[in-house]
Amino acid sequence: MRKKLIAANWKMYKTPEQTGEFFRDFLPLVSGHDRDEIVVCPPDIDLATALSAAKGSSVAIGAQNVHWKAEGAFTGETSTAMLLALGVTHVIVGHSERRQYFCESDDTVNLRLKTALEAGLIAICCVGEVLEEREAGLTDDVLRRQCVRAFHAISAKKAAKLVVAYEPVWAIGTGKTATPELAAEAHAVIRSEATEVFGEAFASQLRILYGGSVKPENASSLMAQEEIDGALVGGASLDPKSFAAILKY
Repeated sequence: MRKKLIAANWKMYKTPEQTGEFFRDFLPLVSGHDRDEIVVCPPDIDLATALSAAKGSSVAIGAQNVHWKAEGAFTGETSTAMLLALGVTHVIVGHSERRQYFCESDDTVNLRLKTALEAGLIAICCVGEVLEEREAGLTDDVLRRQCVRAFHAISAKKAAKLVVAYEPVWAIGTGKTATPELAAEAHAVIRSEATEVFGEAFASQLRILYGGSVKPENASSLMAQEEIDGALVGGASLDPKSFAAILKY
């Protein structure tokens, strides 16, 4: 059995004060919840507050991005050493918004992923197609390409803490959700590609999350799919009651 991972991606929302208020209200709602791995990924400016607030709970804290260099003249970036020094355990890599708005490529996703895994972080690597690719019947090809490039030159041993998140770009923030069946089909393609790269034993244990307008109303039907091992939650994770409701799938 693969333990499900439910991760909150706060994107560019919440001040440190609002982060403290979220955890004050959220933690009592998930006290004793150990069925799932729970992760909250706030903006970097909120990481210290989140780590302090979540201390002693079962909620882990992740970052939304990481650079592949140990240090240097990379304005606006954060290194693995910086995240580890804070106590961060997870990191999102290659989110579609990073690809769409900040020129993230399959190659830079690979560099970030490799560096995060080598540092011992649990890396949530995002892949997914845009609407035009879905409508053109290219979903499988896109997923295979993104996985092959992301996994390049990473061994199964180094990939031990890899998690993949399938996020159909057309479903992010739009209110549209891939049907549980469509999501499961995409996850099967990703698992097949992981089998090719890392071997069957690794791929059978690889957790593949679904991300794309996940909310309390659809969490149960999504999580019921055998191929779906959790969720990367955007807008619905900003409200403590909403995020806690998703965890009650």
